[in-house]
Amino acid sequence: MTAVQQDSAPPSQSMTFRAAWDDIVRGFKQHELWLQLGWQDIKQRYRRSVLGPLWITIATGVMAVALGLLYSVLFKIPLAEFLPHVTVGLIIWNFISGCIKEGADIFIDNEGLIKQLPSALSVHVYRLVWKQALFLGHNLVIWVILMLVFPRPLGWDVLLIIPGMFLLIINGVWVAMFFGIIATRYRDVSPLLEAGTQLLFYVTPIVWMTSTLQNHSEEIGGRARLAELNPLYHYLEVVRAPMIGSDLPAYHWWIVIGFTVAGLALALLAMKQWRFRVSYWV
Repeated sequence: MTAVQQDSAPPSQSMTFRAAWDDIVRGFKQHELWLQLGWQDIKQRYRRSVLGPLWITIATGVMAVALGLLYSVLFKIPLAEFLPHVTVGLIIWNFISGCIKEGADIFIDNEGLIKQLPSALSVHVYRLVWKQALFLGHNLVIWVILMLVFPRPLGWDVLLIIPGMFLLIINGVWVAMFFGIIATRYRDVSPLLEAGTQLLFYVTPIVWMTSTLQNHSEEIGGRARLAELNPLYHYLEVVRAPMIGSDLPAYHWWIVIGFTVAGLALALLAMKQWRFRVSYWV
C-alpha cells in the first residue's frame, strides 16, 4: 500500500510555516469528520457495555474517594476540604495524561486513515482531544455530586473555569501534535512518555497539597515550593481553584499562557519540518 501525501505540494513547498498553519486550520474546519470519529472511538470502546463511558466516571470517582479517605487521614486534613482537591485534580489529570500518552501514538494508531484518507494531518489530533474532552465532560458529573455533598462558596470566580478549560484543550492539541510527530519518528518516545507521565503524577499536587506541606516544617515547606517549577501544577490550578472555590493568584495564568504560546510554536515548528513525512514513518 502506497502512502498518500497529506498535501500535493512537493516537500520544499510543504516545509513552510504557512503550509503547517494551513494544515491546522484545514483540519479544524473538517470538524464534522473528527467529531464523528471521536464519538465513534468511544462507542467502539464501550460496545455492548450497559453503562458505556460512565465506567470512566465510576472508576475515577472510586479512586478519588479511596485516595481522599487515605491521604486525608495521613495528612490530618478534613475530608470536606481534601476530597474536592483530590477529585478535581484527578479529573483534570486524566485529561492531561490522556492527551500526552495517547497523543504519542495518535499517528501510529491511525496509520490506515493517514495512508488512505486525504485529509489534514491535524484531524487526528483534534479527534483525540475531542475524545478526551468527552471523557472530561463525563467526569464532571463527579464534581457536581461533590459540590452537593460538600457545598463550597463558589462566587463569580467559578466562571474562570471556562478560560481555564479552553487553555487546557489548546494545550492538549499542541501536546498531541508535537509528541505524536516525534514519537512516530522515534518509537522509544512513547514508552518514555508513559513512564514520565506516571512519575509526574506523584510530583504534581494531586494527592497532596502544597499548603499542607508548608505548614509542617520550614525544610519541607521549602521543598513543597519546588512544585512551582512543575508546569502541570499551574495547569491544574487554573481549572481546579475556580471549581473548588480556592484563591487563584494571577501568576498561574501568566505561566500557563506562556507555556501555551511556547508549546504552540513548538508544535508549529514540528509540523513545518516533518508533517509531510509522517505518512512514510507510520
